[in-house]
Amino acid sequence: MAIRVMLVDDQVLLRTGFRMVLAAQPDMEVVAEAGDGVEALQVLRSTAVDVVLMDVRMPKLDGVETTARICVDPDAPKVLILTTFDLDEYAFSALKAGASGFMLKDVPPGELLAAIRSVHSGDAVVAPSTTRRLLDRFAPMLPAAGQEEPRHQGLQRLTEREREVMVLVSQGMSNGEIAARLVLSEATVKTHVGRILTKLNLRDRVQVVVLAYETGLVRAGGGPG
Repeated sequence: MAIRVMLVDDQVLLRTGFRMVLAAQPDMEVVAEAGDGVEALQVLRSTAVDVVLMDVRMPKLDGVETTARICVDPDAPKVLILTTFDLDEYAFSALKAGASGFMLKDVPPGELLAAIRSVHSGDAVVAPSTTRRLLDRFAPMLPAAGQEEPRHQGLQRLTEREREVMVLVSQGMSNGEIAARLVLSEATVKTHVGRILTKLNLRDRVQVVVLAYETGLVRAGGGPG
């Protein structure tokens, strides 16, 4: 079954370009489009979508608020934010709102397609290290030492090994790198990551990184809190 994609962007030319790229793929189908967040929410009520490519700056309702409203539903489609270098702060807000990741609007077609497939399969849609750099850049928006948010209750349910894996995920390591560091198999690391997501009620490892920063488990720069 083809991956059902929705394009949400107020620039018609951009939507047209993305649609042409996706239409050439045998495993993807553009099933809906919208020019702003309000229209996107209306369309999603009657259209089954797997992945939403979401612009951040749009009239009526921006991509951050739209993402937050979409992600309230546990069965919601995955949201991939489209941003530019000078709008990274919006990407940061969108990650907190529930987006699974972000891509630059000038991303090479191959990378965009790979990201959509990763989202659909449940994996992280951006390299954890990319997300970490984004969070580091906006460290002033995150709690300072001694002022972090109250610890997420789920953190207390994590085993020592799971907390260790969570810190390494938040430092931008892939499953393979974590496996090498802890002398574990990649399958075992993947199992630990899955348990972390379940215990903390998170959608993906991108949200693991955000939570680790917000609770002070990891500080700006990637070090343990």
